[in-house]
Amino acid sequence: MQTPVAQALIQMLKARFEKHMQRHKGVSWEQVQARLEVNNAALRSVGAMELSGGEPDVIGYDGTSAQYIVCDCSPESPIGRRSLCYDRKALDARKENKPKGCAVDLAAEMGVELLSERQYRELQELGAFDTKTSSWVATPEDVRSLGGALFCDRRYGQVFVYHNGAESYYAARGFRALIRL
Repeated sequence: MQTPVAQALIQMLKARFEKHMQRHKGVSWEQVQARLEVNNAALRSVGAMELSGGEPDVIGYDGTSAQYIVCDCSPESPIGRRSLCYDRKALDARKENKPKGCAVDLAAEMGVELLSERQYRELQELGAFDTKTSSWVATPEDVRSLGGALFCDRRYGQVFVYHNGAESYYAARGFRALIRL
């Protein structure tokens, strides 16, 4: 038996699912709901995505792993996950004006993963996201080992990937996440 809070979250997710059918053609809500109802950890993670402004929605089904993919679909980078540097190493390296945290640690606390550049581009095929903000994406180790991190946005009808020092943070940069059910 789900708590009233869990039931309310599931109903909100269902309403969003039904409103944006173009994001998940061929996916049955009943199957998604069944997975959420038996996986309390995943439901908590999706709840954390919602509470931080991510507006999570199903964006597909991975036939190889037999998992549904739930991703942040808020128009802009989730407001509750902005002003973060990239990871703990970057946060620890800052001596002054430290941000409130880092994207990698917060994602781990939430039980979600940062989108890769490929996943970010795939999300952008479903709509125009981050037209005024930007989002950190999972950064390859060869870039991170040199002190950098990657972020993406959408401008001029195109998706761009950029680099910045991993310790940087901006009020308009957060991170998008996904979870597999």
